[in-house]
Amino acid sequence: MFKQKKDIFFDLDHTIWDFDKNAEETLQELYTTFQFDRLFGSGRADLFIETYTQNNHRVWALYHHGKIDKPTLRKLRFADTFTQLGVDPELFPVAFEEEYLKLCPTKTNLFPNAHETLTYLQGKYNLHLISNGFKEACELKLKHSHLADYFKTIVISEVFGVNKPDPRIFDHAISNGEAEKTTSIMIGDNIDADVRGAQNAGLEAIYFNSTGADKPTDVNYMIRDLKELQHIF
Repeated sequence: MFKQKKDIFFDLDHTIWDFDKNAEETLQELYTTFQFDRLFGSGRADLFIETYTQNNHRVWALYHHGKIDKPTLRKLRFADTFTQLGVDPELFPVAFEEEYLKLCPTKTNLFPNAHETLTYLQGKYNLHLISNGFKEACELKLKHSHLADYFKTIVISEVFGVNKPDPRIFDHAISNGEAEKTTSIMIGDNIDADVRGAQNAGLEAIYFNSTGADKPTDVNYMIRDLKELQHIF
């Protein structure tokens, strides 16, 4: 199907690096460390994590489109969680955020078959990364999960100054990777930022759908497991 492809561009969070699982581990640990059971009246962190996850996805969608900046994203995801759970957001400890930012990127949970698939693809294609994540966090994730060596080029939106789905970041990644759009393809979990963003920039794209969501009609290709890429390519 994609025999003419030479360059494969990957998203990082929610595509290779399992953001939600790593965040859950981190929040479980910090919930205990910071004695959040006293704030929320429960020794279980489940509801806190569930609410945070929903808020985090929402504010990242706003960030993708430039509607909020980095400090606002980091503030809202926890402040809104506190508010929704009936706790004054002013009680949120600054040190919690600092510890979260230090610890979470060092977690190493990847989606199943990540290393196996990247190793397979690296032997046949030029692999590249385009991430809307923050520079310091991306670098820690790549280091601790031993991912950096797979990629010929790495483009981080915070460094470039433009987020996916803006076509300019895809154009930059193609140029930076010495690639051509016709022989390149983007793989990512976010339909708006990764798939439609790439398609609007003139690249083909594969939707990595690990959640079982329905495939939109304007999305041409979809996988549910990274291992499927070994059969496609």
